[in-house]
Amino acid sequence: MKEITVQELKKKIDNDKNVFLLDVREPFEQYQSNIAYDHSTLIPVGKLRERLEEIADKKDQEIVCLCRSGSRSAQACKLLEKEGFAHVKNLKGGINQWAKDIDNSLPVY
Repeated sequence: MKEITVQELKKKIDNDKNVFLLDVREPFEQYQSNIAYDHSTLIPVGKLRERLEEIADKKDQEIVCLCRSGSRSAQACKLLEKEGFAHVKNLKGGINQWAKDIDNSLPVY
């Protein structure tokens, strides 16, 4: 499984690269701490398999999966790869790493 650092993701977002963020946390977690980016969606990892059709149009696009620390998003990456998604990456360190290195206004939880 491929990983992307928070710094690499920040560069892609800043340069308007065609990257899609898939947040696999629970809704209450996204409410606490979130990356403000238009090309993202929330599908909790436990619901991902049954909701794959919602992101089926992203199969050939770069998808960055994120969670709190990188564990659940790694599971999501594996599932997406098995389902034929071609360009999947795990956000190394998750939203907590983003909060530490990119946006310290976000809480680490």
